[in-house]
Amino acid sequence: MTAPAARPSSTLHTSPLPHARPEQLGLSPARLQRASDAFKREVDKGTVPGVTLLVARKGQVGWFDAIGRQSPASGAPMAKDSIFRIFSMTKPIVSVGIMMLVEDGELLLSDPLAKFIPAFSNPKVGVEIGGRELELIPVERPVTIQDLLRHTSGLAYEHTGTGLVHQRYQQSRVRSRKLSNEEHATIVAGLPLICQPGAEFNYSRSTDILGRVIEVVSGKTLGSFLTERILAPLGMAETGFFTAPQNAGRLAEPFETDPWTGESTQLFNMLERPTMESGGGGLVSTTMDYARFCQMLLNGGTLDGVRLVGRKTVELMASDHLPPGCRIQGSILSPGHGFGLGFAVRTQTGLAPFPGSEGTFFWSGIAGTFFWIDPKEDLFCVFMAQGPGQRDYLRTLVRDVVYAAVE
Repeated sequence: MTAPAARPSSTLHTSPLPHARPEQLGLSPARLQRASDAFKREVDKGTVPGVTLLVARKGQVGWFDAIGRQSPASGAPMAKDSIFRIFSMTKPIVSVGIMMLVEDGELLLSDPLAKFIPAFSNPKVGVEIGGRELELIPVERPVTIQDLLRHTSGLAYEHTGTGLVHQRYQQSRVRSRKLSNEEHATIVAGLPLICQPGAEFNYSRSTDILGRVIEVVSGKTLGSFLTERILAPLGMAETGFFTAPQNAGRLAEPFETDPWTGESTQLFNMLERPTMESGGGGLVSTTMDYARFCQMLLNGGTLDGVRLVGRKTVELMASDHLPPGCRIQGSILSPGHGFGLGFAVRTQTGLAPFPGSEGTFFWSGIAGTFFWIDPKEDLFCVFMAQGPGQRDYLRTLVRDVVYAAVE
């Protein structure tokens, strides 16, 4: 393998997307100001230190605001180029990477995972017996690449439940940033599946495993592959698995103590180079960097004359892939939604307790970052914050106030 990707350089800056006045894009400037005012109130109430809000439509940015403080400790104002831990907003980027390899003919969505990582050749499903012990039974079919992309693999996350399989995850070393991606995949392969492949949607470490698949297929570290194939071509100059010491004054930080629960807030150090390049949640980025990624997807796979993936590939990714009868576990998917290849996908205009269009696709990060792409409205939004305990509230609030501005 090649060496890990270079850190984002403080001498590189992301080229901004073109801007236009909101009214030229069918957006109400008065209502967008109300959106910013709503977040100013949240900052004043102590809900979150600060946020950024970027709204683009018809290929141009109509609103970009930085509100509140970047860090409670320093008191520095939030800036448009502040750097955030985007956690699970890493997943769509890695998922695009997998689809690029599909387009290259290097793998198929129907390929078994064990073809690339032999440690997954003989997985077992853990069935709870009386809530006290696990019976390990054979799988009915192999875990596929498509299963990993849509979280129907049977893998789990240690923080999404309290069952016996979840406890096995909690007792393992999967959370360590000192593991290599190969070591991490080997540990996960030794843990029981939570269900038969394809039977349930369980949000999981599937995308971390996809990151390892990228390494095996490409012969490069995940960071190198992402930089060469996605980040550099898109001009996402400040996205990586850590950032340079020169950027220490630009890091967005949460309150040390969660304002709603009183619990300590502990997030990883963005200046520390991890051994594990987590495909499920390891990237740091800026609002404009991620906006460029969103615009590429909204454009059908291309930006500034550079095509990353084909239009039909983006269409496939942004379609619901949950099979009939698939049980949706947990509350991470709102009513009226399914899941595609790396994104949640809205399948109905109604049911969900927030506005949107059928076909909207999106995802978020556990520390408070969020984006959505609405092809019907030719619109996307990137919202950045570092408020883990407030993330669900903020995701709903931002959709309410931004869609109110669509004329």
